[in-house]
Amino acid sequence: MISRSHKQALLSVLIATVLGGVVVADAAAQARSSDRGGERRSRGAAKAEVLYPEATRQEPNGKSSSKMNGKLQKLFAAYNKEEYEETRKLADEIISAEGANEYDKAVANQLASQAAYNLDDNAAAKQYLQQAIALNQLDNNGHLQAMLMLAQLQLQDEQYAEGLANLDKYFAESKSQKPEELVIKGQALYQTEKYAEAIPVLKAAIAASPEPKDSWNQLLMASYAEAGQTGEAVKAAEALAARNPADKKAQLNLASMYMQADQMDKAAAVMDKLRTAGQLTEEREYKQLYSIYANTENKEKDVIAVINEGMSKGILKPDYQAYLALAQSYYYSDQIPQAIEAWQKAAPLSKDGETYLNLARVLHSEGRIPEAKQAARDAKAKGVKNPADADKIINLK
Repeated sequence: MISRSHKQALLSVLIATVLGGVVVADAAAQARSSDRGGERRSRGAAKAEVLYPEATRQEPNGKSSSKMNGKLQKLFAAYNKEEYEETRKLADEIISAEGANEYDKAVANQLASQAAYNLDDNAAAKQYLQQAIALNQLDNNGHLQAMLMLAQLQLQDEQYAEGLANLDKYFAESKSQKPEELVIKGQALYQTEKYAEAIPVLKAAIAASPEPKDSWNQLLMASYAEAGQTGEAVKAAEALAARNPADKKAQLNLASMYMQADQMDKAAAVMDKLRTAGQLTEEREYKQLYSIYANTENKEKDVIAVINEGMSKGILKPDYQAYLALAQSYYYSDQIPQAIEAWQKAAPLSKDGETYLNLARVLHSEGRIPEAKQAARDAKAKGVKNPADADKIINLK
């Protein structure tokens, strides 16, 4: 179910407050004007703002029929009172009425779609919108808004082919360049893995907005990355992080982009700055940082510091990978006793006996023969690729 706040955000763009060329609140005036043959609007009817001044669609001159005046007045009144069940009931009556013309039915379908949407009945909302569009009687404001809303609902329901087709038709007929609408298309292209196509659409949206949302830039960055344009992805991530130095998510995204670009030193610098500021609060963040250091030369001390800090804070679980990285880092920084201790903790957590075998070799090199033999036995018991290697240590004199 779509949240109410999300609904309101969508409806603020799409809700047809200008159906039939008049403001919804002036529905009664619209109905009265049709009594006079539609020659002029009531003096009280507000003229709608033209939302699509460059639209290519030829706007029809549809008017309501005299037979439906009373029903249309009731329909608009119910809608304006947010009586959505009643709105649908009245709209359905108009849609099926013998005396209703195509304009009456188009208006009824449009209002019914809004009512169904507010009642969480997206399937019905889409049907009403499709009918309103097919009738082709609404003014450009109402018709094109219906098309855009239908596309969004289809995309929400993962009907990507249909939604994108309707979006393309909407942009072709409306000539809209509104950034918040372009982003809808960019996101749909991203979700359908058409990353190269999403990039120019998202760039256009960002360029058209005086204050583009960070989520738009994140989507552009992700599109670059998925399209294999790593350099552009890094630039986008850097720009986003620079604008939001206190935004942890932006900094983490930047680190990830540096990692994808194999710029491990830069990734480590970003992550360690977050660690120093106490902003690493999740296990995956500590794992990411110590993994970066583990894959960078001469960073053993950093691996040790990150793992020990994460464990001491209770954020990093003492699992096999953490102990193994700790053991290897201690070993290559000539801290052999600490390395042995870490291997002793890692070996029981391993899926096979290879870690026990490595432990046995280190213990042997340190002259701790009884411990080395036991580790070799444990290795064989857990399973190793070459049992003869373990036997050599077990059979030591």
